[in-house]
Amino acid sequence: MIVLGVETSCDETSVAVVRDGKEVLSNVVYTQIDFHKIYGGVVPEVASRHHVQKITVVFEQALEQAGITPDQIDLVAVTHHPGLIGSLLVGINAAGAFALAHNLKYVEVDHIHGHIYANYLESDFHFPLLALVVSGGHTQLVLMKDHFRFEILGETLDDAVGETYDKVGRVMGLEYPAGIKVDNLALQGKPTYKLPLVYVDRSGYEFSFSGLKSAVINIINTANMKKQAINVADLCASFQNSVVTVLVEKTISAIKKYQVKQIVVAGGVAANKGLRTRMKAEVGKLDQVRLTFPSMKYCTDNAAMIAVAGYFQYLTR
Repeated sequence: MIVLGVETSCDETSVAVVRDGKEVLSNVVYTQIDFHKIYGGVVPEVASRHHVQKITVVFEQALEQAGITPDQIDLVAVTHHPGLIGSLLVGINAAGAFALAHNLKYVEVDHIHGHIYANYLESDFHFPLLALVVSGGHTQLVLMKDHFRFEILGETLDDAVGETYDKVGRVMGLEYPAGIKVDNLALQGKPTYKLPLVYVDRSGYEFSFSGLKSAVINIINTANMKKQAINVADLCASFQNSVVTVLVEKTISAIKKYQVKQIVVAGGVAANKGLRTRMKAEVGKLDQVRLTFPSMKYCTDNAAMIAVAGYFQYLTR
């Protein structure tokens, strides 16, 4: 089955063609990062306009790179939530029109399901598995007992981990997108600043990062008032240590409780080097538990992951 995927939930315009949920024939991604840098974050109206300008071109490039024609496509899958409303509507309207014009089957996909299934592109799933979803807008632990059977064990009660990285980085004076810069600086520093480890409930799987964000801001504001220098690398290392410690400890706890065979890490923060290193070390201590991270190109928003999720959504509905 050949699936055409469409992703426009935020500031990437992407169209991909994937065969049988595995073989990526094309995955075209147009990013708007440079246009949003001057604002320090994504501006919804600006994002929507760029999607409108690029969606047709990206469709054409994806089909050309895949070397197929519309009549060879079996299914169209598109992100329909969560995301920026204006951006989502551009993708939904384009995908729906394409499917209608060529008499193709059509499914609407949850963006988070797409991030989870990005892992399937390069690794089979072994159930039951646990997905740690860490992105700009979401932080969740999700149990899967089979394809497209999702049980949310816990999620963030306030800020998502990726959002927290970007906000903390911005307060430190780092250019948008700041998350990756915080990660890189953390590897150069030492966790010398005292920051809280927020567990909410040690026996549960909810997350909270707003208090940690406030603690970092307080350190910076206090230093500024006292005209003291901040070691940015050390502060980044301290912040990242607090984030990663809680993420990994809650994940390991859930792995043991639910006796899963595999842990997949999904979302943009799956590219975080600190998280990858700590998770590999801790999962490595467990017997017969597989650990899967997507390739860097599949961590951020892309249509290949939507095509895979759409493929399994269609087969299991």
